[in-house]
Amino acid sequence: MRLWPRALALRLALLFALASALVLGVLGLYLYQSLEREIAWRDDQALVGRIERMRALLDDTASIEALQLRPQLYANMLGNRENLLWVLDSAGQPLIEVNPAHLAVPVLARHAAVQLGEGGGAVPSRLAWLHVRHGDRDLTLVAGKLLAERTQMLAAYRTKLWLALGTGALLAFALGWALSQRSLRPVRDLAARAAAIDVQHLHLRVEGFEQVHELQHLGQALNHMLARLEDGFGRLSRFSEDLAHEMRTPLNNLLGHTQWALRKERPPQEYQSLLASHLEEYERLARMIDNMLFLARAEQPDAAVDRAPVALQDTVAQLCDYFEGMAEERGIVLVNAAHGTLHADPQLLRRALANLIANALRYGSADSPVRIASGPCAGGTEITVSNQGTPIAPEHLPRLFDRFYRCDPARAQPGDSGGLGLAIVRSIMQLHGGSVRVDSDASGTRFVLVFVQRT
Repeated sequence: MRLWPRALALRLALLFALASALVLGVLGLYLYQSLEREIAWRDDQALVGRIERMRALLDDTASIEALQLRPQLYANMLGNRENLLWVLDSAGQPLIEVNPAHLAVPVLARHAAVQLGEGGGAVPSRLAWLHVRHGDRDLTLVAGKLLAERTQMLAAYRTKLWLALGTGALLAFALGWALSQRSLRPVRDLAARAAAIDVQHLHLRVEGFEQVHELQHLGQALNHMLARLEDGFGRLSRFSEDLAHEMRTPLNNLLGHTQWALRKERPPQEYQSLLASHLEEYERLARMIDNMLFLARAEQPDAAVDRAPVALQDTVAQLCDYFEGMAEERGIVLVNAAHGTLHADPQLLRRALANLIANALRYGSADSPVRIASGPCAGGTEITVSNQGTPIAPEHLPRLFDRFYRCDPARAQPGDSGGLGLAIVRSIMQLHGGSVRVDSDASGTRFVLVFVQRT
């Protein structure tokens, strides 16, 4: 069961109402306690004043009996049925009593100053008392006030506070709802514009929300996402076209050679040559399919690498032995300048280096070295594969790691990777959390694999 509604406007209205109710409640509690303390203080001051006036009457009267005969002198101090008055002798017996509520005579401790306290009994009351000496007699002056009227007044005040709190919360909810509906209108407009963008309109962007700071950031994030989607969709479209083109070439070769062979009977040697040609095309298709499967698996979210310590010098030495024949054909010398240990997937690392070495041998100048070196970099280790040859034009460098991309498609060779070798290198580095970069100038071309040190 959801405690909060799904509508953001309703949530904001409820939060606004809760915040307003909390503020009003705190203010109401403060005002109620202030009023309660003020009333209690005023009542206590009135009781103390009454005790002082009663004491003054005793001082102006010759005897307590004379004061008993003149009740109007102290009756004027009371004025309503909420007030109490006792003059008690030393035994606690009332000599003068004004007690409309018929309360029991209080038993009070003796003190030299006026004391205040709550009266006992079933009816709540507040008392003030003072022990005095009149002539040769010890007397206790007691003034009191019933608290029923104060309790009723405070109860009525509490009811009004609750009503004001509820009304304020409802008004705050209504105002919050109206304000949230108005304030969230740009969000609805943003959602409507975003909903209008589909595959056919990925070039569109959400604009016009610069006046709202939060929506400006959201709009920028959406535009960046749309730019990435547009770029990814464009890459996918180009990839589909390139894949169709790359597969059409060997298939057309197979189809053309087969049709040519079927036109008439031919000697067995020609059939054998045809089958050998077909085998080369099949191998080319197999390599392309294997590379595509590798790239597809590498892009899975759960793809992982099995890292282990790799001795770079030994690994590069093995690759140099493997490519030794290809290098001798072109008069190229493989220079192993790698050293140290790297934590990486051994098979993937060898595949990435093999693709770069094969690429360097294929496009490097004859009778020049291909150097494989390693060294530390900021935060990790980098491996460099460099060769001498014709520099790569700057316009090709950003797309060099795209699938099926070739600087010169006419230079495709039967043993190449179908334009997927460098794309595989980039995927391998992404799996390792690293990166690959290339720079090319008159001094040569350098591919750099950057492995970030894991913490």
